[in-house]
Amino acid sequence: MPEQAAGTTPLNLAAEFPPITTEEWESAIRADLAGADYEKKLVWRTDEGINVRPYYRATDVRPLDIDPGQPPFVRGYPKPWEIVSSPAVRDSAVRADWFHESGANAVQELGWALAWGVERVAHAVESGAAAADAAREIEFVYAIGSNYFFEIAKLRAARLLWAHAVAAFDPSVTAQARIHALTAISNKSIYDPYTNLLRATTEALSAAIGGADTIAVRPVQFDQHLADNVHHILREESHIGDVTDPGGGCYLIEAVTTQLATSAWKLFQQVESEGGYTKALSGIEQALAASREAKLKSISSRRRTLVGINNYPDLTEKELGNAKPSAAASGPFPALRLAGEFEQIRLRTERHARASGHTPVVLLLERGELKWRMARSNFCTNFFGCAGFTIVASEELQPADLVVLCSSDAEYFDLANEVCPATTAPVLVAGNPKEQIEALEHAGVKGFVHVLSNAVETLRHWQDELRLEK
Repeated sequence: MPEQAAGTTPLNLAAEFPPITTEEWESAIRADLAGADYEKKLVWRTDEGINVRPYYRATDVRPLDIDPGQPPFVRGYPKPWEIVSSPAVRDSAVRADWFHESGANAVQELGWALAWGVERVAHAVESGAAAADAAREIEFVYAIGSNYFFEIAKLRAARLLWAHAVAAFDPSVTAQARIHALTAISNKSIYDPYTNLLRATTEALSAAIGGADTIAVRPVQFDQHLADNVHHILREESHIGDVTDPGGGCYLIEAVTTQLATSAWKLFQQVESEGGYTKALSGIEQALAASREAKLKSISSRRRTLVGINNYPDLTEKELGNAKPSAAASGPFPALRLAGEFEQIRLRTERHARASGHTPVVLLLERGELKWRMARSNFCTNFFGCAGFTIVASEELQPADLVVLCSSDAEYFDLANEVCPATTAPVLVAGNPKEQIEALEHAGVKGFVHVLSNAVETLRHWQDELRLEK
């Protein structure tokens, strides 16, 4: 063997680490959990009904029997996506984005879009066209949301499903789904424009890795040139377009691709059993309404975080009342705006401040055990900050429109008896001390704020109590 030049020896990091069995991983995880419920703590249950494990290994997935860069291009194109500055869409396109912007989950988007496309091919074949020609004329439009890995898998599953469906018309045809991807509108807000930009960036990256043919980044409260630059950063700096299958080897993406495709095919079959897409529209509308309601509820209860909107707000951001939310194209279905209810709450506070010259002040009265008072003060900063209130944290009682006691459960009763008689402002407790609620209410506490509180209902209630203008 010829002697290798210094510095040219291949780097083999895998050789430096001993193999670890799944049993060893699981044992280490359970030790770290210290008795906590594995399923509740580590398994993510998605809107699609898919349970996502904390990690995946090669043995957890069935690899797609498709070569990278080969039809039906589930595993990527051998060429990069085309940049589209204008989000204009052809009238003849199958608008899966309408479902997304009305609240559908990924399985619903895939299943209903597939049924729509198949119905179009069936009509064309009945008119004498070849299935391959009819399929080639169809373009699918998908909106890409912030569920990063699922959006990558969604586009891969869309190609797999379309090839499988068209093969039912003509087994000799390997149909290539033509996909135009749009960054979503339903998850954007009139507030926090740079968070909108960050969301759009991850969405465009999902579309690129997922293998979209064309991608349009839609600006929401940020300039068009920034939207255009997202493409250039991904292509020229990240070099995503230089890799045929950038998602290959990610066991999570492989697993979710298969799960989405399997569930969407079942939904497609259900639609077909009802007579096809057009005849199933009333059922689709009902399912969309249920999905839309569930998503809004998860945002209002803060089980799902929309950064800058229902959690981690920018407390300095003011005077955006003249900004208008971007309208998402949702066809015949009602458009969903996840930030809508929180925007209205915050705009109400701004209107009141302009009319009265005063923004309501929430005093977070921090007392007692450091661990509890800081945790609960931080929680309430985010909670009440989402309403656009002025937040003041202090260990001393001072004038405010609302006082929130931030302490430990054991210290609340004495603190309430001290504070409630000393202020005319309503006094709340941060936390849910169930065994003391009656006693605390008797001491003068007017309410409780905790992780189970519905933020929309709670914030609206206190805006009403503080007599903010509608």
